[in-house]
Amino acid sequence: MTTGTHATQLSVPPFIRLRDNNTWDYNPDLSDLFAKAMSWRKQHDIQPSGTDKVNVHVLAIDMQKDFCFPNGTLYVAGQSGTGAMDDNMRAAEFIYRNLPVISHITTTFDTHFAFQIFFAPFWQDENGDPLQPFRTITTKDIREGKARPNPAMAQWMSSGNYPWLRRQVEYYCEELERAGKYVLYLWPPHCILGGGGHPLVGIFHEARMFHNFARVAQSSGEIKGTNPLTENYSVLRPEVLNRFDGKPLDQKNTRFYETLATADVVPILGQAGSHCVKFTIEDLLNELLTRPGGDKLVQKVYIVEDIMSSVVVRDPQGKVLDDFTPFTSEALDKFRSLGAHTVKSTDPITDWPGVPF
Repeated sequence: MTTGTHATQLSVPPFIRLRDNNTWDYNPDLSDLFAKAMSWRKQHDIQPSGTDKVNVHVLAIDMQKDFCFPNGTLYVAGQSGTGAMDDNMRAAEFIYRNLPVISHITTTFDTHFAFQIFFAPFWQDENGDPLQPFRTITTKDIREGKARPNPAMAQWMSSGNYPWLRRQVEYYCEELERAGKYVLYLWPPHCILGGGGHPLVGIFHEARMFHNFARVAQSSGEIKGTNPLTENYSVLRPEVLNRFDGKPLDQKNTRFYETLATADVVPILGQAGSHCVKFTIEDLLNELLTRPGGDKLVQKVYIVEDIMSSVVVRDPQGKVLDDFTPFTSEALDKFRSLGAHTVKSTDPITDWPGVPF
């Protein structure tokens, strides 16, 4: 096999058991995987990624257990009910098949603590009772006292200044509504740092490490979501940058903007298509369009549309309460209109439209 810039697809190695290992508890033996990757590399004449003439930088968004398995706290089931589970398989297959041309893999990690502005435990109602997840909070709710931040948080979140905290969350909701994206939506606690739902799905972690070993490449990770006073759906920036008093609340991830902007091909996949994938792509395209030759730069973005699912919230009886699938469909239409490509994981990267191989 010729590798680097003129490669055909490989098969999934026969010793990789994707379907059997697509489980919550699976954790690959990395020493054994390294030995097998060295053998696979020799068998298929796979070259180090440092020799690539085309920099293919895969961005895998939030392929974490809490999103990707039914026993996760925020399973991205999609309309099929098996959305993220199916995506896990396709994502791993995609890495193995395109191993010789993928230069680098960055995985993002949604990373939270107990009290975040988008978690139900952060909030109380007018009686001091905690709010429940899967509901919205508007500026009007806060002004009318129907939703308020838990006063006990003020001691460590705002140096005991509860009026400041209340004004800040009101301002936050104002900013969300002013931007016209959506209103604040409360989720159950998920992807807690150190918890069982934070790590990558085992079969995708295995594929990423196999790629690292076979191509002598170093994958990277981007942490997002630790600031308790803002959402961070996009890995490139939080939803709100400033506080009500004009001081900075958080900042853009300018370093990672540059990393993606200098790649030649940027395949994007992961969870959820309706939220973190959507907002990351939107931020990336908007940034690229501000640069000289932006209409050409956006064409390096390839959205792998069959490796992402939408959030569909169901009650215990299976009744759909919220279906965010239309958000994904509308976003993909918009991204295509801006010049980004939508592709299938089953097509070789070298056959995608416009790739510079």
